[in-house]
Amino acid sequence: MTAQNVAVVTGAGSGIGRAIARRLASDGMHVLAAGRTPQHLEDTAAQHPNITPHPTDISREPDVDALATAATAQGRLTSWVNCAAVVERTPFDALDPDAWDRTLDVNLRGTYLCTRAAFTRMQRSGGGTILNFASLSGVANVEKFPGLSAYNVSKAGVIALSEAVALEGRPHGVRCIALSPGAVDTEMLRRAAPHLNPGVTPDDVAAIVAFLLSDAAAPLTGTNIPIFSNE
Repeated sequence: MTAQNVAVVTGAGSGIGRAIARRLASDGMHVLAAGRTPQHLEDTAAQHPNITPHPTDISREPDVDALATAATAQGRLTSWVNCAAVVERTPFDALDPDAWDRTLDVNLRGTYLCTRAAFTRMQRSGGGTILNFASLSGVANVEKFPGLSAYNVSKAGVIALSEAVALEGRPHGVRCIALSPGAVDTEMLRRAAPHLNPGVTPDDVAAIVAFLLSDAAAPLTGTNIPIFSNE
């Protein structure tokens, strides 16, 4: 019997992550929905029987290892989507090191820990796809907004990380892609840039992710895909 394909989605308690978990589950994958708030994950899991909640703090290595172990116990880990992120809107002259570290611990360190966990397991099992959420905020020569310096830097790091991992993953059949949305209709956008009018929904992004994880997108790796919307 062929092992079931398993996907991990971090940040699955709300917004884009929840929409992705729901879409991949509807497409027949078993999805581990990861996040820090158990009740939010339970709400996500209630939307499809193929979703299993798994409370996780991605900035903690033991949590990430436990998540990866749980995923491989469910079947063949073929997809890992790093969607979890935090944002603090603070002017740079008021941005203390603790606030800086909080943002990078989740957005960059957490993405690194999850990417490493996925990479090592996919390398052993014949390949897979890692999709890391960056942001237009981390893309050079795209308009930036005040108070988001730590967030911008963290997302630029995610783009660089994805390119480096893709290079080393090619011999093992491990793809790594960065996806950089602009204004998507989420609570995070309303905190970070409330003046924007989003032209993209979480379900729109989930459809793009489903394609990027599919065999039809097999040639794509090491690229960053920006999503511009009608703002």
